[in-house]
Amino acid sequence: MPDHGEVPTVKVRRDSGLYGYERALVRVGLGPVAGADEAGRGACAGPLVAGAVILSDARHRQIKGLADSKLLTARTRERLYDEITAKALAWSVVAVEPGECDRLGMHVADITALRRALLRLDVAPTYVLTDGFPVDGLGVPGLAVWKGDRVAACVAAASIIAKVTRDRIMTELDAVHPQYAFAVHKGYCTPLHQERLDLHGPSATHRMRFDNVARTTRVDTMSDLPRSRPAAALLDAERAVS
Repeated sequence: MPDHGEVPTVKVRRDSGLYGYERALVRVGLGPVAGADEAGRGACAGPLVAGAVILSDARHRQIKGLADSKLLTARTRERLYDEITAKALAWSVVAVEPGECDRLGMHVADITALRRALLRLDVAPTYVLTDGFPVDGLGVPGLAVWKGDRVAACVAAASIIAKVTRDRIMTELDAVHPQYAFAVHKGYCTPLHQERLDLHGPSATHRMRFDNVARTTRVDTMSDLPRSRPAAALLDAERAVS
């Protein structure tokens, strides 16, 4: 295993495909490689969810059809989620609650979520690829890749894990707060969501630091907000039945 203080030069060919980053890093002794990505950074309600994945380098365990989760249909994401969780060498997912997102600010919450997901992996990575933002405090070298979920298989897999998990959480929150139609817009700032926010004011699962949420706050509604089941509890319940 190479000294983490002297990371060797790695060259990735433009035509090497989605697995090119992992293959190049493994060739110089920097495997296993973990990818991490988040879902819900731009949403004004619900948790921020981060996923981390280490894919197997065995040819029979490669996953076809990986791509940025935002470019896939919900049905395809669900199918790939099942395949990733079955074939990956290791995977993890974490949720940062709206209140913590408000306290930390979204950028810090984003980095915190990615770090937690990577540190929770059952297999320790030797190198880390993240989508867009570098993550420190991991004890291993890493690279922040622009649009990483479109160029690195492990980051694409992590984006799917995060997106599917968060969509499931938002669907469950829709049953708790049906007036907001969370199952439709998943907490993002759509015209429908804003219409419901303007009508009902914010719920306990909204992010109060978002301007479009804060301006809908009414004193008479804040004292009696409906309580949301924490996303962490929803994750635990999902794992219990999976």
